[in-house]
Amino acid sequence: MPKKAKPTGNGKEEGSVPCKQVKIEAAGGPSSILNFESPSDLFESLISPIKTETFFREFWEKKPLLIQRDDPAVATYYRSLFRLSDLKSLCSRGMYYGRDINVCRCVNGKKKVLNKDGKVHFLQLRKDFDQKRATIQFHQPQRFKDELWRIQEKLECYFGSLVGSNVYITPAGSQGLPPHYDDVEVFILQLEGEKHWCLYHPTVPLAREYSVEAEDRIGRPTHEFTLKPGDFLYFPRGTIHQADTPPGLAHSTHVTISTYQNNSWGDFLLDTMSGLVFDTAKEDLEFRAGIPRQLLLQVEATAVATRLSGFLRTLADRLEGTKELLSADMKKDFVMNRLPPYHMGDGSEFSTPGGQLPRLDSTVRLQFKDHTILTVGLHQDQSDGTQEKMIYIYHSLKNRRETHMMGNEETESHGLRFPLSHMDALKQIWGHPAVSVKNLKLPTDEEKENLVLSLWTECLIQVV
Repeated sequence: MPKKAKPTGNGKEEGSVPCKQVKIEAAGGPSSILNFESPSDLFESLISPIKTETFFREFWEKKPLLIQRDDPAVATYYRSLFRLSDLKSLCSRGMYYGRDINVCRCVNGKKKVLNKDGKVHFLQLRKDFDQKRATIQFHQPQRFKDELWRIQEKLECYFGSLVGSNVYITPAGSQGLPPHYDDVEVFILQLEGEKHWCLYHPTVPLAREYSVEAEDRIGRPTHEFTLKPGDFLYFPRGTIHQADTPPGLAHSTHVTISTYQNNSWGDFLLDTMSGLVFDTAKEDLEFRAGIPRQLLLQVEATAVATRLSGFLRTLADRLEGTKELLSADMKKDFVMNRLPPYHMGDGSEFSTPGGQLPRLDSTVRLQFKDHTILTVGLHQDQSDGTQEKMIYIYHSLKNRRETHMMGNEETESHGLRFPLSHMDALKQIWGHPAVSVKNLKLPTDEEKENLVLSLWTECLIQVV
């Protein structure tokens, strides 16, 4: 049942966006606004008072959600995440145009980029902000702001998908970007000042790419409202939107937290289908038979469509009984590029194993499960080129926060590779709070000890 629209100050209605009043006690300091006990606790506190079940049933990938909070404690906490005044110290650390910061303004429905070349100098940046009324877009601030790292790391655990962010700082009476839609699920936290928003009906629901939309194509807003510090906004990918800072007021700062880019069923099918075909071709002679002569030279594919549909039906039948799917890239890409666990200090607990060395008579337990992925993949022997299935364990304990979501930065995978015969033993470790090494389902004591020692060396288990 749709929520009742709340009239805005100018008499317009906000369509179906619900506006919730939230009161949160700030006892224990600003961080008590969000609950970091677990990934699910963090997300539920972020969208409070909306319950998680309600959010995913009514809003996720369906429609926008606006939560307006008149709570000084929440506003104070949000403001601590990023301020305009933070730019001076950040610029002194070596920020560059394009990579770290964009300067832009919406002019006649188009984005005008005002970047200089090379290194960003704060005085020039502030001049463009004040005199040219330009918006400052700061890319991936979680690389430098600890509390955003803490939030986004928990959200990556919760969604099982990369979570990026951008900060937008816009002067009064100005707009940074033209109407557009994104290929990500968007969560917006208003940090400083006020921002006037217009949302429009998607032309491409759950869009797979970013696109600017012309004003004359998008029609009237379905939702119109103003965000104030402490307010929260969610909208699905594909939602057309634009935002401006009202004239006569202070600047606006908000952070856009985004996730689920290239994380659809279609993407998952593309990722797992090659492994399924590989397995089927091993056992099905028809899959190994050659395609017709000159097929690749033909313009029309009609003649082979029926044959391909038959192959797809065979794959579908095989899939029904499959317990483990080969992931070509998605799992590895996620764990390679995500944030490391949030920590204070130098993070040595993630790079150097500690505690007692595991032995045959030890009891061990898995740690950092939210940062570890176990998957089956194909390994190619370098000596003879043969391929075989292997178990891969990837983790993000040694990932570099400084390169998170930066695209062209070099990343490397961290983890282990085991024979497929180790799967049952690994499932014991993954599926139980603690497990005795001698009870692991492996044929020899030597294999049991080698398995737990390998995991301990990567800081993935500890002796209890």
